[in-house]
Formats: sequence, C-alpha cells, structure tokens
Amino acid sequence: MDKTQLTGLTTIIGNLYKELILLLLCLLTPVLGASGDLAKKKTYPALFGLYRNGYLPEGTVIIGYARSILSLQEFHNRLLEYAKLPTDQIKGQFTEFLKLCTYISGQYDKDEDYQRLNKAVEEVEMTVGNGNKNRVFYMALPPSVFIPVAHGIKKNLYSTKGINRLIVEKPFGMDLESSRELGRALAPLWKEEEVCLPFVPEKGITYRIDHYLGKEMVKNLLIIRFANVFFGAIWNRQSIANVQITFKEKIGTEGRGGYFDEFGIIRDVMQNHLLQILSIVAMERPISLTSEDVRDEKVRVLRCIPPVKMDDVILGQYTKSEDGTKPGYLDDKTVPPGSNCPTFAAATLWINNERWEGVPFILKCGKALNEQKTEIRVQFQNVPGNVFKDAPRNELVIRVQPNEAVYMKMTNKLPGLSMDTVISELDLTYHRRFSELKIPDAYEALILDVLK
Repeated sequence: MDKTQLTGLTTIIGNLYKELILLLLCLLTPVLGASGDLAKKKTYPALFGLYRNGYLPEGTVIIGYARSILSLQEFHNRLLEYAKLPTDQIKGQFTEFLKLCTYISGQYDKDEDYQRLNKAVEEVEMTVGNGNKNRVFYMALPPSVFIPVAHGIKKNLYSTKGINRLIVEKPFGMDLESSRELGRALAPLWKEEEVCLPFVPEKGITYRIDHYLGKEMVKNLLIIRFANVFFGAIWNRQSIANVQITFKEKIGTEGRGGYFDEFGIIRDVMQNHLLQILSIVAMERPISLTSEDVRDEKVRVLRCIPPVKMDDVILGQYTKSEDGTKPGYLDDKTVPPGSNCPTFAAATLWINNERWEGVPFILKCGKALNEQKTEIRVQFQNVPGNVFKDAPRNELVIRVQPNEAVYMKMTNKLPGLSMDTVISELDLTYHRRFSELKIPDAYEALILDVLK
C-alpha cells in the first residue's frame, strides 16, 4: 500500500462526478456538469436549502452547464426527481427556486461553447444581477478535464469587474503527486491557497472542498474538544485507550463498480473523510478558529503519523449475501473479472507525539455492510484498581450520521439492594434535544462559506 493512499487529502469517487459545472451569478453560479448525479443529489438540493432559508444572496442565478443535451423542462424534471418536498409549502418554494435555475449544454473543450455560456451569463447580469459581476464556478468533474475546463473558464468566462471564485470538488487527483500536478497546472490561472473553509474570500480564489468538513457533528468536534473544560484534562494517552472512526455503507457499488474499481475504498473514504476527522480529534488547540490556524494544527498532527504498516491493515471485498438476494462486488457487470479491489479497509494509525504516543487510532470503512453509519468512538482506559471488576470502559460516542448524537457511556448502579452495575448513556440526540431546528446539509454549509 502506498503511503499517499492514506495521507493525501484528495480522493476519487465514482460516477457522482460525471459532469458538473455550476455557475452562480450575483452571485452567478455556473454548475459545470449539471446533469450528473452529484448535481442532482447533492449540489442543487443544497442550493435549494440555502434558498428556502434565505441564505442565497439577492439576485443569484444558477446556470447549469453540461454535455448532456436537455431541454430546460427535462433538466428541471431531473432536479425534481431527487428533491425532498414533504409539504405543499416546500413544493411551492421549490417551484420558485427552479425559476433561478437554467441550463445550457456544451462541450468542455470548445471555446465557442464557453462563449455562448458567457453570453447567457452577461444577459443575466444585465437583467437581474443588480450590477454585480461576481461569478462562482462550481466544478465537480473528473480530474482529466479539470485543466481544460479551468482554461476555458479563465479564457472565456472570467469576470474582470467582479469577484471570481472557483470551487473544485473532489476527486482532485489519483494520489498525492497527481494532486500536486493539478495544483501546479491551476496555479497560473487562479490564485491558489491551501484552505479549510470557512475562508475570507479574495479576488480570484480557488476553493477545494471536502463536504465532510461541513457536517454538523464534524464541526461540533471543535466545540466539544475546546469549549468543555472536563475534556481538556482527559484528552490524552493517560486517559484514552483507543479512538475508532467508522464509516459504514449498506449499499454496494450499485452498477458503478467499474469506476470505483479504479480507486477503491481507501481513496474513496479513508484518506480524505476519515483523516479529516482524525486530525480534528487529535490536533492541539488552534490559536484561533481561522481556517489557516485550524489547518496548521491539522497538518502538525498529521506529520506525526508514520507510514502505515501492512500488519496494521485489513482489506476485504464484499461477496453475495447468504440468502443470495444481494450481489457480491464481482457480480457487478461493470467490475473487471477477478478484481481484488478492496471495498472494506481497516487501518491502525499511530501518532508519535506527547499527547497520543501509544494510542491506536483505528479507521474503518466499507460498502455493503450491515448498517449505514459514521461515528467517532473514544474509548477510555480501565479504572486503575477498580473494585467493580466487571465494569466496562467508559466511551464517548459522536454519531456523525444518521441521527446526529453525542453520548457518553458510563457505569451506574443498578437500582435495588445489590451493588450490581449497569451501563447508562448520557445522551444528546440532536433530533430530540433540538427538535425544531433543521440541521443543514454539509454541502449547504460549505457552499454558504464560499458565498460569504
């Protein structure tokens, strides 16, 4: 296993990124690849969430651009297919939202198509842009077209009288070196800064986003760690036995195995999402919450992780279910015969610093498993000289998804005349404690950070 598989901060995810360039006008947002799965399932629902909660700037127009030839009605129907509209009121809001969304088809390597898109953008800016010429370009594209698209945008669509922002969705390269190559190729075109959102916008800025950083419980990690004094004294190797970060999916590759097979579960999930979580769990307190200071502490702790040993890694591949109702990975016709691509991986990472020396950080991720869940489980040491011999360890569990929750497992006395013990949970399940609040989608949070 190449070390960069586990230490790079970019990844590849299958068919989600077939085509997506989103252009927001001013804000004007072109979505490049707007007919792809990511646009329908994530990007547009997130933009709708921002719209119905009043967070989209006034005068925003969303222009989808992709290679698929679609009428505007066909495009709207695709967006409607994945929209969650539980009430008539929300259905009405979605109808109004669609009025902001238009669509243009074109190629990614033809100047005349970009010029046609630019003409449409300028027409919108003249009519509803309130004089603003700010443009946000949202790309969720295969790395193979990043550079020609970035060239096409800069040459034909770059606003000379406003702010330009480029959002680059993963995948951003196959490994560390290819990611750096893409960065070097983009550098002459766009001002490049290695940032973690939120970030203070600058003219001509490039954003690279990992949507896991926008998840409510991932953001909550900073507050749990650094705003609660009782965690400060125990967040170290003296009190913590191990940390487990788990990502489980119930579904398999679902016909997308051919694309997934090129990259595997480590690049898909572990080296980006799970390492981001690990870095927040393990980093030192930042000087401030600016993106630069948080990033610096993340990098500092990641540099303390030595290369992963194969003895600390388990790889697996799912097979057909025992009852035969669910196919195995190799049953996917898009997967090459005899593929040994891992769909499950577990790796133990060690952090060689004063706080974490000797504490295993266990990262686990896989497809076609028994449940859908992402969680962080911090297991504490046994009580020294414990007179209650059978008492299990305390645990702090942070459930990222689904049903966001924070709970502490602790030993309590079982009511009655005996001194028997029982495990109890101090439970903060978000949908019960904050029943009237809507937890924003991760993409909503990250897109809003860029728009700010």
